[in-house]
Amino acid sequence: MAVRVVLLLVVAIVVLTVVLPLLRRPPLRSGRPPAMLTDELVKDPVCQTYVVRSRAVRGRGGDSAPYFCSEECARRYAG
Repeated sequence: MAVRVVLLLVVAIVVLTVVLPLLRRPPLRSGRPPAMLTDELVKDPVCQTYVVRSRAVRGRGGDSAPYFCSEECARRYAG
C-alpha cells in the first residue's frame, strides 16, 4: 500500500513539473511567426552551403550581391 502511494506521488510530481510550465506559456499569436524564424537562409555560391543571412558575409555589388559563409569564400568568388 505504501509503495503505491509513493509511486503515485512520484508520478504526480513528474506530471506537474512537465505540465505546469506548458500551461504558463503565453499562446502564440496567429498571423505572425515567432521572432526567431524571421531570419532566412541564403546559399553560398562557392561552397553551396546555406548560411543564416544575419551571419553571412555580404559580397560587393549592390543589392544583388551574393552572400557567403566566410571571408575565404568571398575572396575565392571575387578572384
